[in-house]
Amino acid sequence: MLKGLHTRPDPNLIVGFDTSDDAGVYKVRDDLALVQTVDFITPVCDDPYLYGQVAAANSLSDVYAMGGKPLTVMNVCCFPPRGVPVEVYRRILEGGLSKTLEAGATLVGGHTVKDEELKYGLSVTGTIHPAKVLKNGGAKPGDLLILTKPVGTGVMVTASKRGVLAYDVFKVALDYMARLNDVAGDLASAHGATSCTDITGFGLAGHVLEMAKGSQAGMRLRFKDLPHYPESLALIEQGIKTGVTESNRAMAGEAVRFADGLSESQKWLFFDPQTSGGLMISLPAGRAEGLLKDLIAKGQSDSRIVGEVFSSPSPLLEVVPA
Repeated sequence: MLKGLHTRPDPNLIVGFDTSDDAGVYKVRDDLALVQTVDFITPVCDDPYLYGQVAAANSLSDVYAMGGKPLTVMNVCCFPPRGVPVEVYRRILEGGLSKTLEAGATLVGGHTVKDEELKYGLSVTGTIHPAKVLKNGGAKPGDLLILTKPVGTGVMVTASKRGVLAYDVFKVALDYMARLNDVAGDLASAHGATSCTDITGFGLAGHVLEMAKGSQAGMRLRFKDLPHYPESLALIEQGIKTGVTESNRAMAGEAVRFADGLSESQKWLFFDPQTSGGLMISLPAGRAEGLLKDLIAKGQSDSRIVGEVFSSPSPLLEVVPA
């Protein structure tokens, strides 16, 4: 959408919108840069407090994906002018505030507009040392790839709204969506990650392809090592998809290559849009086991080494069964 728009050159802009990265980064002095992002989502569940938590975690994730620390947040509220009790809006904001405080950030304000479709999220400003910024480009051939949360939330949200997924099953995914990516972001930086992104609306394939393009390399993922919700595959097999799953697949096009041995349901999982997904981290092979061990020790129990980076004349994603 921003293609063709040109801003003035600025030597202090470390990361802008031209690289499809997770957030913008602007240097304010030699030892300090600001990380800036904004995001909001429609409700993923009927519980307003939990929805607020998920939306806030989703917004904060962009700062963690860059290696930064959230500093301040502002509420972004698109609320219907009628038909929704004021208490519901309050619970959404309370849920968002709980994650803001958990992140160690400060709520400084926000903005509300009347909108027939309810949406909520945050504008987040974080901080980072300019030399420690993690980008979605920078992965090197031979690096290993680690994913920190299961995938499959998109189809589960859709199934829940259609009433074909039990809430106790869906609640497991909601709790993951509400979990901050702070631990994963901190550990990625500490272990010398070369590249990082969070997995959200473009699905696993879309975001890994962005890493491949930014790194001018190929990415190979192994399905057998991929953390995913078992119910998500069963739902895809029933023909359930989100409204953007097919467009995600079309956008990826021939840059995604599936090896023989994968079912159609398994293929579609790679294009399922995620809400507040995990981080995909690349780092030298010799450091991957150490990072994985620390992630699991810090409660990121579903983290897995899921693939590797390889030399390629053009950016692409290969998916193999094992």
